[in-house]
Amino acid sequence: MRTTTEAVPADRVSEVLARLATVNDPELDESVVELDFVTDIAIAEDGAVSIAFRLPTYWCAANFAFLMAEDMRSAVATLPWVTRVSVTLGEHMYAETINRGMAETLSFQTAFGAEADGNLAQVRRTFLVKAFQRRQVALADHLLAAGHAPETLAAVSLAELRSCTNTAEGQALVQRYLDRRSVVGDADEAAPAFVDEHGAPVPSEKFRSHMRALRRVAVNVEFNGALCRGLLAARFNETREDDEPTLLDFIRAVPKEKRAPLP
Repeated sequence: MRTTTEAVPADRVSEVLARLATVNDPELDESVVELDFVTDIAIAEDGAVSIAFRLPTYWCAANFAFLMAEDMRSAVATLPWVTRVSVTLGEHMYAETINRGMAETLSFQTAFGAEADGNLAQVRRTFLVKAFQRRQVALADHLLAAGHAPETLAAVSLAELRSCTNTAEGQALVQRYLDRRSVVGDADEAAPAFVDEHGAPVPSEKFRSHMRALRRVAVNVEFNGALCRGLLAARFNETREDDEPTLLDFIRAVPKEKRAPLP
């Protein structure tokens, strides 16, 4: 990623990056910074911030791209010294329309007109719910592995949730889950910790089957994440040096008798 500053305090770049790190790809529930989508940050002396970003393919969904651009602009605009924010998407089939929408602060429907497919607010909620589900099963699996019984977890309130784990990993999973818990309903301290996508408590006798269903959601998201990382690296001729799963990991996980022959 490239950064450019014009006689501004050095910590302003890190502040912008910190705000961008709160913006997630709506489908993958991963930060646009961690996904390497952000390619350029320019900060002017008057507080103007310019952000450039990219996506794994030329044809990535326009509504997802618009959501990310809109969220990046909003997140960075909360910094007290920022006077204006411009966000530009590069090398995408709808880049011109999306960039015009950002420049003129248009809604998705206004920017795309008759081409707008569906309600952006509903799309956002759909993927917030999926993020909630993925975070819930990650937390539940951690607590089950630590020895908590399904019957116990089904009865835990949000006030009691933090005391279920004393590890750094567990506390991080709790906080990540709590960040999305209110998406599906009441999230006061007395509310049940584990609920379904409608906010209804998960009965103890259905806890395991509920988690099995959510694991299928999580695996699908993880596969899409591996696909996106692989496509991004291939498209821009880059190599990754982290431990994120790749498509090869998913292929290796499939029993040999179920694999389709390679061409």
